[in-house]
Amino acid sequence: MPFGVVIMPYHNHNIAALTASRICHDLISPIGAVANGLELIELAGNADGPEMALVRQSAAHANARIRMYRLAFGTASDSQMVAPDEVGSILSAIYDGTRITFESSLRTAFPRSMAQAVFLAVLCAEHALGLGGQLHIHEAGPHWHIDARSDRLRSDPALWGLLTHQPAKDAIAPSEVQFALLPMVLSDMGKTCAYRLDESSARVIL
Repeated sequence: MPFGVVIMPYHNHNIAALTASRICHDLISPIGAVANGLELIELAGNADGPEMALVRQSAAHANARIRMYRLAFGTASDSQMVAPDEVGSILSAIYDGTRITFESSLRTAFPRSMAQAVFLAVLCAEHALGLGGQLHIHEAGPHWHIDARSDRLRSDPALWGLLTHQPAKDAIAPSEVQFALLPMVLSDMGKTCAYRLDESSARVIL
């Protein structure tokens, strides 16, 4: 090894997490500023009309998505705790006004690393609800269940098999990266997950 060269023990998903944290950190402030600017416009009495309503809703969705991606794809530490109300507020803002109805019955705070796994599982469930449906998160003893239900569920068994380390038949799309990342994150925690699929429901068990 050449003098002065240090090899850092980072895996690909660690680099990806650092990249995601940087992107979210840089975007959260300007998106938050847009939301604050809209509030000032409302206070000035100039927020009437469907156009402003669309802008408000879009800004709220963008803000919630960035918060979600920061938790799902960013760096995680067990020294940080995430409250169940924070999970609920983020997801409620994301799915407000969409074809997905969301419900959460989480009761206890959990480490930031587990929050990352929960949000990645939510993104897996969301992928199955491309045509709309119901998304529910609840605790079942020591486990978390993330359920997606729809009469028009979109599920690819080969894609979902990635969650249990089954080989992928094709290259995954950017919108499917959560299926590859979730088992890596859980492996770092010494955990695994399970899933169940049928014609109208998909469940991830953490």
